[in-house]
Amino acid sequence: MALEQLKIIITGATGMVGEGVLYECLNHPAVSAVLVINRTPTGYTHAKLKEIIHKDFFDLRPIAHQLAGYDACFFCLGVTSVGKKEDVYTKFTHTLTMHMASLLAQVNPAMSFSYVSGAGTDSTEKGRLMWARVKGKTENDLMNLPFRQVVAYRPGIIKPTKGLKFTHKFYHVFAWLFPIMKAINRKSFVTLKELGLSMINV
Repeated sequence: MALEQLKIIITGATGMVGEGVLYECLNHPAVSAVLVINRTPTGYTHAKLKEIIHKDFFDLRPIAHQLAGYDACFFCLGVTSVGKKEDVYTKFTHTLTMHMASLLAQVNPAMSFSYVSGAGTDSTEKGRLMWARVKGKTENDLMNLPFRQVVAYRPGIIKPTKGLKFTHKFYHVFAWLFPIMKAINRKSFVTLKELGLSMINV
């Protein structure tokens, strides 16, 4: 797909992962248009970029007509499971994701859907870790939607792109550890640049 002129939807662009993916899309010659759907503005301006500020991701009817005609969705929106009960985490991880993905599958059945999951996700949905079960169910249910393809990314350690504004502070503090961590666990280590380019080229 790298030689095509892709029109892409991105969620979660005010988070570290989503911003990194957005950055790669805006600077990639194969991407002609990017639609960002956020609750708050990213602060970015670019000729390729269109931004929809929408507060309620559980009711996308007001913006549904603006979602047609796109080739891919890079779903980078997510919440931490820390301090959340399973029903709350499920609502904002599985229910929200499936709500948006189901709508996109209706209006763009030829779309590729990329979902940022996480290392340790439990595809059996029966493991002891709550977050891993919920992520596993989300992946499984996405695979059953009538997209052209669904790709689930399971990064463990992500090296941020230098200079971006939504990078978590602790990544700056522990940046010196990245080469060591990559040597120990190469399969789970990825840079944001690699993640973004993989989504574009998949």
